[in-house]
Amino acid sequence: MSDLMTRIQFFAVVFLKMFFVFTTTTVVGQHKHAAEKKPNIIFILTDDQRFDALGYAGNPLAYTPEMDKIAKEGVYFKNAISTTPICAASRASIFSGLYERTHRYSFTSSEIKQEYMQEAFPKVLKEAGYYTALFGKFGVKYKHLDELYNEYDDYDRKASFHDRRGYYYKTIGKDTVHLTRYTGQQALDFIDKAPKNRPFCLQLSFSAPHAHDSAKDQYFWDKEQDFVLANTTVPDAKFSDKTYFDKLPQIVKDGYNRLRWTWRYDTPEKYQHSVKGYFRMIAGVDMEITKIRKELEKKGLADNTIIIVMGDNGYFLGERQLAGKWLMYDNSIRVPLMIYDPRIKEHKDVEEMALNIDVPATILDMAGVKQPASWDGKSLVPLINSSCSNLKRDAILIEHLWEFKNIPPSEGVRTNEWKYFRYVNDKSIEELYHLQNDPNELTNLAKDKKYQKVLKQLRAQCDALIAKNNDPYSGLASGLTVTFGENTKDKTANANLVQFSWTVPKQIAKQQAYQILVSSSLDKLNQNIGDVWNSEEVRKIQATNIAYNGSSLESGKTYYWKVRLWDEVNRTGDYSVSKSFQIKK
Repeated sequence: MSDLMTRIQFFAVVFLKMFFVFTTTTVVGQHKHAAEKKPNIIFILTDDQRFDALGYAGNPLAYTPEMDKIAKEGVYFKNAISTTPICAASRASIFSGLYERTHRYSFTSSEIKQEYMQEAFPKVLKEAGYYTALFGKFGVKYKHLDELYNEYDDYDRKASFHDRRGYYYKTIGKDTVHLTRYTGQQALDFIDKAPKNRPFCLQLSFSAPHAHDSAKDQYFWDKEQDFVLANTTVPDAKFSDKTYFDKLPQIVKDGYNRLRWTWRYDTPEKYQHSVKGYFRMIAGVDMEITKIRKELEKKGLADNTIIIVMGDNGYFLGERQLAGKWLMYDNSIRVPLMIYDPRIKEHKDVEEMALNIDVPATILDMAGVKQPASWDGKSLVPLINSSCSNLKRDAILIEHLWEFKNIPPSEGVRTNEWKYFRYVNDKSIEELYHLQNDPNELTNLAKDKKYQKVLKQLRAQCDALIAKNNDPYSGLASGLTVTFGENTKDKTANANLVQFSWTVPKQIAKQQAYQILVSSSLDKLNQNIGDVWNSEEVRKIQATNIAYNGSSLESGKTYYWKVRLWDEVNRTGDYSVSKSFQIKK
């Protein structure tokens, strides 16, 4: 009997040990599995929502309770910046992780270069096992969305309609609904059917609050948002007196920023309608975000779903008597950005500059996926989880390079303290602002003798950032030569006898256009001022024997010239090195 009891006790001890080991291993395994579980990510991008079009930013005109909640529960970036303030180039930067200076994509490009989409963030995520989806405005011409997304529906405002139908052409069931409502419903349907065996990254790209430019009324919203600012008289825009407009460079005064001001804000009635419409459309997006977050709770996904909300570029609401974006002022480049990670309980407001090109790096970091080495952005995760207090980035490149006659392209740098920028087609027009003392950028210090050292430092910093981020697929024209006709001694007849030629670089598969500048001095040429002849953009593939077509050239005088080219996808390249020529006496 004692032997039997001994055996029973022995097997009982063995059983208990095995049970303990099994239980412990199972629990550890469960914890390990939980730790390895990838978060879902929802990236919400609005169109033309400026940095302060948010209740959390202290704007009493904004009705954004859900965005405010995300900012309060998560991390709010007070100085978020779109490095290129136009939707096409900004979105190309977000997808590719690159400055516009590198990808050079904008509206007139026939498509974004395939090389830059090989490491597009949704493609990298998809290859890492994420289920990726996009609903709304992709905003970049690209033929292979199936490489980026498991499912997608790419659409925007319908330009063929010049009235409210631009925003009202999609249907849910038999009802024609506002585009914002349609995108929101697609999000709800996606969350309802999202695969349970893999994490997802859902991009929601709302067209709102972008004005429908071709329509007289400009702004269209759902009647559900009629209550927003219903009994409010919107105050005049800050710095909207004509004196602020008069201080602007003439090339800005003559451009689309002013034209669109006449569409939206040049009468009290237009101003009230447009500003209220703008904020009502933002409220519509906010209401869809509320529904999305409720659906996440319903499906048990809220605790493991990161939400990112950002605007694609800033916006003028009548300041300086301007509309639109495109320029380098903070109204134009600053955007809202808030990131809510339910796994991190600490809320904070971050002063550090955060860029649109930082968002893809942040998404990959949160997903535990390595960032491509080619990207220009930095992950914001160290700021979110408090592992560091700054990104050790002393200056950022800001630029708008689209060559369009009515919007002057510009380039510059922004630091925490200073901003410098200049206009690409006349670099002698420079602006310098001390942001700490002049956050509204009202006093241009570029010609103030006391700040010439700062001006030179920032100018050099701008040049260095441009050189660092230059596009490897866009070479310069070389082999510049000038030939002369037989009658060059006749200074009144020699103009059409001077001819220019160059060699198209191997990086360009086909030259689509060219622009020649001829200047009276090397200094003017370096500032891109073709005071003798500016051919402007010529849509020809010709690269030899281009006839001079400017004013009469003087015998014995030295002239300076250079050329830039448009490539096979119609991207504008940089100017070549300069060359000189002289008309013989």
